[in-house]
Amino acid sequence: MDIYAEIILDHFKNPRQAGLIEHADAIAEDLNPLCGDKVKVSLRIKDGKIAGFGFEGDGCAISVASTSIIGEQLAGLEMEKFLEMSNEEVLEKLGVPISPGRIKCALLGFSCIKKAITVYKHSHA
Repeated sequence: MDIYAEIILDHFKNPRQAGLIEHADAIAEDLNPLCGDKVKVSLRIKDGKIAGFGFEGDGCAISVASTSIIGEQLAGLEMEKFLEMSNEEVLEKLGVPISPGRIKCALLGFSCIKKAITVYKHSHA
């Protein structure tokens, strides 16, 4: 269990893909009003796949780490496959038990990326 806690702390202190992408194809932001966590994501899309990802976040260790961990797994992923992912799959990828009160924190980045993909799809329909 400690190794997973260390991974969460590492992603919080050193988030991967930190910073928004210039000339992004899709941008979205979301907020968890219960705790004040905020995240903004940017995506580059090529041939229906996620070709680039960046984010800015201001929140707890779980929300920032979760967004970072999810972001590491996006390169080359088809947009549709990402949209098919369930909340449970995302929580499983974190590798640590998340209390019911922190689930919204853990899923904030995931929901924001989904929002960005949806905006992109609607603007390119």
